[in-house]
Amino acid sequence: MHIDIPEGQEPIGYVWGEMVPGIGMAAANFSLSVYEHTTLGLREFEAARLRMAQINGCLFCLDWRTERDGQKVEEEFADAVTQWRTTDAFDDRTRLAAEYAERYALDHHGLDDEFWTRMTAHYSQHEIVELSMSIGSWLAFGRLNHVLGLDAVCVLPTH
Repeated sequence: MHIDIPEGQEPIGYVWGEMVPGIGMAAANFSLSVYEHTTLGLREFEAARLRMAQINGCLFCLDWRTERDGQKVEEEFADAVTQWRTTDAFDDRTRLAAEYAERYALDHHGLDDEFWTRMTAHYSQHEIVELSMSIGSWLAFGRLNHVLGLDAVCVLPTH
């Protein structure tokens, strides 16, 4: 870890909440809003989120699985996300979500008319904006946690 955390403090809570409370709390609220207010289906949401986690290398994000109404994606889903181009486990929307996350992170200047034609054939403008904001959140905060080394010390909540 690249940030000193006082004994007994939970790293994410300390860094985000105590070190920079004006920024960290706003960031935390944005991050939570992505999960609380999404209208996207669980599979496309998780395909984009996991692809971003894979690109960022955030250990916490890679272990996390979004749960909705007691449902999570299947155990093999993360492997399918890695193989998003060729997997038969995805419908067009799920495949596009993984592709969009990858291109958003690695080649946002390459999002050409052909991509947007496919995207708008499967997603409404509202969904595209929502997915874009979600991906932006995961890109920023997953990288922040990884760069500072927080991802290696975060603990998944127990239910």
